[in-house]
Amino acid sequence: MTTPATIDYSRIIAAMMTTQTQHVKTDITLIGGGIAGLWMLNRFCNLGYNAILLENNALGSQQTLASQGMIHGGVKYTLSGALNPSSEAIADMPEYWARCLEGKGDVNLQQTQVLSDEFYMWSNDSVRSKVTAFLASKALRGRIEKLKRTRYPPVFQSAEFAGTVYRLVDKVLDTPSLVRNLFQNYQERVFRVDWQQDALESVDRQVRIKLNSHQRNSTIESQRIIFCAGEGNNWLMQQIHAQAPKMQVRPLKQVMVKHRHPYKLQAHCVGKDSKPRLTLSSHLTAKGETVWYLGGELAESGVGKSDEALIQTAKQELSTLFHWLDWSGAEWATLEVNRAEPLQKNSLRPDKAFVGKADSVDNVLVAWPTKLTLSPNLANEVLSTLEATGIAPAHPFNPDALGDWPRPAIAQTPWDKAFDA
Repeated sequence: MTTPATIDYSRIIAAMMTTQTQHVKTDITLIGGGIAGLWMLNRFCNLGYNAILLENNALGSQQTLASQGMIHGGVKYTLSGALNPSSEAIADMPEYWARCLEGKGDVNLQQTQVLSDEFYMWSNDSVRSKVTAFLASKALRGRIEKLKRTRYPPVFQSAEFAGTVYRLVDKVLDTPSLVRNLFQNYQERVFRVDWQQDALESVDRQVRIKLNSHQRNSTIESQRIIFCAGEGNNWLMQQIHAQAPKMQVRPLKQVMVKHRHPYKLQAHCVGKDSKPRLTLSSHLTAKGETVWYLGGELAESGVGKSDEALIQTAKQELSTLFHWLDWSGAEWATLEVNRAEPLQKNSLRPDKAFVGKADSVDNVLVAWPTKLTLSPNLANEVLSTLEATGIAPAHPFNPDALGDWPRPAIAQTPWDKAFDA
């Protein structure tokens, strides 16, 4: 028989603590650690909400770090030769982001690296005169500028380049530093979950979150839970038996080329279609090597092609558009990514950010920014929804409530994965 003197009471107390359920109250719980969730976390916390964010993978691991980092004003949507809802919904975004990058906006982005303050659009002599005339029209004044050859980016200074170059007001951000900046602003409110052990639980049309994957059990009750996990929103809605809002995905297959040329270009190539023939952004691997990341029509038409076939198409495209450059020593890779969005008629591209109420419960919103540059717009849409339903800051943040819960890492970039940097 064990005597009282030999009982280890500390172990008994520890065991009791691990089986007790801790109840945590928040104003807002965001599920999804991409640009949408991180931006909303910063925005809401700055306004006094007790907001936290849950991520089951690495931060930015899906669409965010697969994006080209462009903060654009919608000029690329005018290649049909007219302004449209897509181009106008996004027109003010470069200025909004610029204020944040200066530390004067709604969210502090002073630690985010700007890869380029200049974005270009170039065309060759075969482009329709209607498009080039519209690009020079009063309708786009202040958003685009036709450049003299002396101001062309270095790669177009070659005497063999015979096209026209325009300068846009768009910026290109280093997305890993953007994710890191947003995370570090409020890292004490960001936690990693494991949906194989943790769960969403619906009771009386109210969803709460049961955390069971760490040393102790916790239940999170929130005024509002916001699904902002991109393509993962579909799975999250299934867990609470929600049928709406519906989601669509529009796939892309991007191409990456690592090369030794000294040119770091951020640009759209105007083709004969209403979409850019090629959208090109330049990034550095962890080893400092230059990678051109290729999107646009190349990536849209690349869906369903084999890696080999798409890379061959990309080689031909770069050899045509930059025929004065040697691509023989370049390394190539592809990346498949889905753009998750609210369902649109005929699966068309949505014009703006979206937030809607999950139909099966009363305290869940489902949100998609639809593009990185519209993340601030999404936060504003969600704030309007919260205010319209009387959701205001009510629960003070307790840093000790989930203080020992693990934090997610920041995801690796696609080019570092592809080229083993």
